[in-house]
Amino acid sequence: MTRNTAREIAIHLAYELSFTDLSPEELVKERLTKATFETLSGEDELYAEAPGATQAEYIRGIVAGVAEHAPELDGYIAKYAKGWRFERIPLVAGAIMRVAMYEAMYRDDIDVGIAVNEAVEIAKKYETPETVKFINGILGSFVREELQK
Repeated sequence: MTRNTAREIAIHLAYELSFTDLSPEELVKERLTKATFETLSGEDELYAEAPGATQAEYIRGIVAGVAEHAPELDGYIAKYAKGWRFERIPLVAGAIMRVAMYEAMYRDDIDVGIAVNEAVEIAKKYETPETVKFINGILGSFVREELQK
């Protein structure tokens, strides 16, 4: 499994955090099983291969970090979402931006440019072109204003 695939799975789980009663740890434990991947592989090729130990740890870390820093990350999204009320932002778009911002701020092993570029590419699979531009704009402003000071 590639890092990009693991990132996309982490986004799926970060999205799911928006509407589950499970803790991040419980959610990851439940979803990162071979049985879950076998079940989902017929619906989405993303789940064709269960993550190895390194990728599972990466996913676990991203999901836990996004959950822990959600209020901070959401604050940045709201700050740069010019003309959009936070409640109007699609949940998938929010999850994509949270993961990218978390990686950019808290993961020294991930280049900021890669986090943003991957987020935009993943967004193209799930969102409209207008929402992809919106995500790219927010992440670009976030990087320029918050990380390059």
